[in-house]
Amino acid sequence: MCGIAGIVSHQNVNQELYDALTVLQHRGQDAAGIVTCDNGRLHLRKDNGLTRDVFNDAEMIKLKGNMGIAHVRYPTAGCSSSAEAQPFYVNSPFGLTLAHNGNLTNTVELKKALFVEDQRHINTDSDSEVLLNIFAHELQVLGKLSLTVDDVFNAVSGVHRRCRGAYAVVIMIAGVGILGFRDPNGIRPVVFGERKTEQGSEFMIASESVALDVLGFDLIRDIEPGEAVFIEESGKLHTRQCAEKVDHCPCIFEYVYFARPDSIIDDISVYKARLRMGEKLAEKILREWPNHDIDVVIPIPDTSRTAALQMAFLLGVKFREGFIKNRYIGRTFIMPGQKKREKSVKQKLNAIGLEFEGKNVLLVDDSVVRGTTSEQIIQMARDAGAKKVYFASAAPPVRYPNVYGIDMPSASELIAHNRTEDEVCAAIGADKMIYQDLDDLIEAVRRGNTSIKHFDTSCFSKIYVTGDVDDSYLNLMDVLRNDGAQEKRNALNVAVEI
Repeated sequence: MCGIAGIVSHQNVNQELYDALTVLQHRGQDAAGIVTCDNGRLHLRKDNGLTRDVFNDAEMIKLKGNMGIAHVRYPTAGCSSSAEAQPFYVNSPFGLTLAHNGNLTNTVELKKALFVEDQRHINTDSDSEVLLNIFAHELQVLGKLSLTVDDVFNAVSGVHRRCRGAYAVVIMIAGVGILGFRDPNGIRPVVFGERKTEQGSEFMIASESVALDVLGFDLIRDIEPGEAVFIEESGKLHTRQCAEKVDHCPCIFEYVYFARPDSIIDDISVYKARLRMGEKLAEKILREWPNHDIDVVIPIPDTSRTAALQMAFLLGVKFREGFIKNRYIGRTFIMPGQKKREKSVKQKLNAIGLEFEGKNVLLVDDSVVRGTTSEQIIQMARDAGAKKVYFASAAPPVRYPNVYGIDMPSASELIAHNRTEDEVCAAIGADKMIYQDLDDLIEAVRRGNTSIKHFDTSCFSKIYVTGDVDDSYLNLMDVLRNDGAQEKRNALNVAVEI
């Protein structure tokens, strides 16, 4: 999962792109990057680390220009090398930079075609570099010295014909403008907005609407599946549907975990969706366990707080904050490597003993993925004096890999894979486990926008909306992307860089 942003303004955009990345930091903590354009010249800064660590005053001063794009990253493929930090750049044609959120599912065949047919070199293991070169080739075959708006949109159509998978993209064409587009299924989110100034309109593209809010841009709408938005450097806006066939299937996990609650994605309030998840879970408990003995509902900070509050209200039991979170530790689910995740749980949370001692506690989390975090937190609750510890998940069991840009690719690392709910309960050490039903989750999210007919629920259902993911593909991903494989690649990369 990554965060992207792009701004076309009448003044320098370096500070606003930095601010956008801090707002989108929850989407990736592995690397950050900004590239700006000033009179046709590109200025780029990117590296591993949080936004605040990558950019200092001296670096920010160099990022001159009234348009630019930015990216925060965590690795779903390859390794956490700074060589794979974004934005990526190719000089031909015109000077192109790209920031991408998502994951292509036909990267292997695209790489081969780029080398054999398009005669383009790929220098990293990132599918984002592949995507950039596909777009560059679609522009280059035009053989023009200058571009029209039609040329840009036609190149996006070429990308849609060749690429499969999930992609929300911003591309800057040096001296020309900024382009944003979304895959024909609209799996990953991306929005655009406008800010009116005395000099004229300014536009912004971002992964989530909250980035627009913070910078004073008014949300226009989401970029539609298959659609492209092109903003000329002068500030003129163009939109066009560039895909021959679209089937809107946004990723439901955005609403469960990734997106900020103050964002609106595909006209659905993330906050309201999480309230409804809590309602559905409470209804399930009252239906299947009417004589429950829950004394208190405690959320596992922060994503589950909204659902837990609504659960407590409907169950008629106390809601308490039982864990204090260290704000300076990153989100454990998106940390690369199991050892880092295990260590960070102990650093991140501390229990308030008074809220646990002698009580039957219902802990609420947004989801249970690998299960290691849940197991440790349940033990923390017992150590703090809880009599019984029940565990509720606002999402159904995560049993299958996600191949569309979420870092849960290896089925063998998912605690619910090939396990029943009772077996998961025993594995994490809970006295009772309550999972959200998939139909209830879909209803909780879809109620915000009934025009969306279905969602990408592949990590729960094994239904992959792009239609090109089978067991052989999943087995290959399991070999390439499990924690052990990533740690080996990271070790090799460190050795090479040293």
